Amino acid sequence: MSVYREWSDRALSGGTFSREEARQCMQTPSDELDELMSAAFRVREAAWGRKVKICVLNNIRSGLCPEDCFYCSQSRIATSDISVYPLKTMEEIYEGARVAHEEAKAKRYCVVASGRGPTWNEIDHLSRCIRKIKADFPLEICCSLGIMDEHKAAALKDAGAGWINHNLNSSERFYPQICTTHTYQDRVDTVRAVQSAGLKTCSGGIVGMGETEDDVLDLAFAIQSMDINSIPVNFLHPIRGTPLADRPRTAWEMGLRVLSLFRLLNPKKDIRAAGGREFNFGPESCRVFYPANSIFVEGYLTTPGQKAREAHRMIESLGFEIET
Repeated sequence: MSVYREWSDRALSGGTFSREEARQCMQTPSDELDELMSAAFRVREAAWGRKVKICVLNNIRSGLCPEDCFYCSQSRIATSDISVYPLKTMEEIYEGARVAHEEAKAKRYCVVASGRGPTWNEIDHLSRCIRKIKADFPLEICCSLGIMDEHKAAALKDAGAGWINHNLNSSERFYPQICTTHTYQDRVDTVRAVQSAGLKTCSGGIVGMGETEDDVLDLAFAIQSMDINSIPVNFLHPIRGTPLADRPRTAWEMGLRVLSLFRLLNPKKDIRAAGGREFNFGPESCRVFYPANSIFVEGYLTTPGQKAREAHRMIESLGFEIET
């Protein structure tokens, strides 16, 4: 039996993985990548079949952020040429949900607002929006609003939100090299507050910011230990005007190793090939469906993405089906 088959057997039986085994996964030789992918797909299929969850982001406030996250074009230190606008109206947020459901065939609608964290007025506004959306569309609602406490998370839950996104982004060791205005612990505390409020968690990271292999392993095991429900694995899309603008692409082979690692460590969880998929994987983007069960379509916060119809065709041509 190959080591990859043994890994999938262990993942399916609820077994654990050592750090050295996780490192071995990250170092899978290129000529054995198909075996790793087969193992990851076997685990993915057991939990999700061949379904692909489509998610759509709505950047409901752009720019105007006091934080200095080095990867982000909306941060206070970025000079990127982006649209800058205040919080969208209920009508605009609702229309985004309609388009996501009716045209993109999205299962999840993700509302994202720049800033350190939401005020109570913003929580009230979003709560009204969420109630209106949930009354009309069978969408999962995820909110990504920055740092928040249990009380604000609970208010969003009462309105009908199911998930709160707050990515750990990288390891605790590496975090000060990508942000100085808040800490890794601030992010952990937000995830814990979300869990205490009874909401499901959405938290992952970004690969390709200059971190080491050990940083990726630290992130992967942190996510596993926190029992995160939905795990977006992002791959840096360098944006002109940010401190990380000159970072090289992540090789698609490495991207598949990382996605496979997250799948093996989290057999039943929602694994999303998230930001940077199109930029880093290029024509190999279709391969992400073997370890991951979810993608974004129609763009990200300030970067374009795959059109929904193109993604629909790709999903169906590979023998997968859109989750409804």
